[in-house]
Amino acid sequence: MTPPSNNLIALEPKKVPAYVEAITESGGQIADLGANVKALIWTDYSNPQLLQQTLDQNPQLEWVQLPFAGVDAFSFLLDRPITFTSAKRSYSEPVAEHALALCLAMARVIPERVRATSWGRQFADSLFDEEVLIIGGGGIAEQLAKLLVPFRSNVTVCRKRPTEPFMPGFSGQIVGFEQLDEELAKAKFVVLACALTDETRHLMNAERFELIRSDSYLVNVARGEVVNQEDLVSALKSGAIAAAATDVTYPEPLPEDHPMWQLENLIITPHSADVLAMVTRLFADRLRVNVAAWVSGAELTGRVDSKLGY
Repeated sequence: MTPPSNNLIALEPKKVPAYVEAITESGGQIADLGANVKALIWTDYSNPQLLQQTLDQNPQLEWVQLPFAGVDAFSFLLDRPITFTSAKRSYSEPVAEHALALCLAMARVIPERVRATSWGRQFADSLFDEEVLIIGGGGIAEQLAKLLVPFRSNVTVCRKRPTEPFMPGFSGQIVGFEQLDEELAKAKFVVLACALTDETRHLMNAERFELIRSDSYLVNVARGEVVNQEDLVSALKSGAIAAAATDVTYPEPLPEDHPMWQLENLIITPHSADVLAMVTRLFADRLRVNVAAWVSGAELTGRVDSKLGY
């Protein structure tokens, strides 16, 4: 990548103080968009059309830093001759922690016990020495695999590119998507931590719920659309799957009259695996890395592959 001619960085559309501080600490200078500004830190995920308009008006831009790990909302912009970076791997720790908490909550039927007003049944499942399938091979998968080490879980990671390096010291197995159905039939815990692409949209559907173990647990910390929600409701009602937990839905927020709220074997958290305070701190850390790299002409972290969509 050709080093920039200056250290001017645009921060749009929201100038979050923590991000201003991170940019200036790393050698950047906050500037309004103009002909001399080649770098843009984008801070709004909810309005990709505004970013499209901004890019149309600023053809001089060479680098755009996107705010979240997933870039599916911006997929229609990624074929431009611009280096896009995402925040992938920035939020892996809190999201993996949330996934683990959801696994444990389901295995120990915590929602049932929280609502209970009598002694009730004795029931528990365990992560110790159990089969865990993580779908997706990025930072969340790596952090979750680390968290599962004390449980001696038998971890399988299913990812798009199984031959690429995973975390050092990983003792489980790594498979490609062509082996997904086979692995779904084995797993007690299935955790969705993949990017949303055309290939993964409604990855978990009625056909796959027929393959999954009836005593298994599904956790989704990826995107809501990775799961067909109508098929999930049917699977939970029929007993095709023991329970599920999701931090993501479509739409968000999920309407109060949605059938998913009526299921006692489904935990829904309001996209809170990484809340604003966490995101702000961790994204500021990523800005320190990438602004310093941009100013010095070094390699940027989290480059987006437009063909893969993440």
